[in-house]
Amino acid sequence: MEREMTEMLCRDLETPNNMDRWRELGGEDPDMDQLGAKRAVIEERLNDKKEQLLEKELVLEEVTSLSDKLRQQAAKGRGETLSLAKKVNDFQSRIKTTTRTMMATVSELSMYQATAMKLQQEKHDREVELEDAHWHMEHGEPPSDVAEQEWYRLQRERLRRREEALERAAQQEAGAAAPSQVTRTTAEPRPNAYIPDELGIPKPYGALAPFKPTEPGTTMRHIRNPVPKEIEI
Repeated sequence: MEREMTEMLCRDLETPNNMDRWRELGGEDPDMDQLGAKRAVIEERLNDKKEQLLEKELVLEEVTSLSDKLRQQAAKGRGETLSLAKKVNDFQSRIKTTTRTMMATVSELSMYQATAMKLQQEKHDREVELEDAHWHMEHGEPPSDVAEQEWYRLQRERLRRREEALERAAQQEAGAAAPSQVTRTTAEPRPNAYIPDELGIPKPYGALAPFKPTEPGTTMRHIRNPVPKEIEI
């Protein structure tokens, strides 16, 4: 089928009598006068374009010369611009540092002002307390409740020291009156401390007497409690 279609198309294309394979273009051929007129018009347009091109070239030359001058000026001022930029950066850094210092100074000043106000209030309170204390003392009363409590505490402390001194004196007198054979000690009493040896009373614990365990040392912090494992049945 494709071959037949190809052969049919080739036959239609190669047959001169086939009117469907070509089409007639409309129009007419211009004569020499018309061609000359068109040529003249085209030449005038070409001359106009050449004049515009010359003008553009002159403008380009002027712009190029001006750009070269500006480029030279920019190259000359580049060093000055760099130095100015460095100075500007230096001034900006100084301004930032000064601003930070000023802010820190203002914050310190506010803190000092708050502290001064607090101290003035405390001074005023203390002056009022002092005036009250003078007034109470003039009327035969304690200066304040705190002073009264402190006075009572000192009195109790004085009485306690006096009692302790009396007790020590009494103990010294009792120790001096006791016989010299009695020995005083701070050891812990034993179960058979006051039993004479001639009675033959057996020891209360037998052959295996209990012992007092020692205090745990600092190495106990390195010892962990054992973790019991679950019994699987």
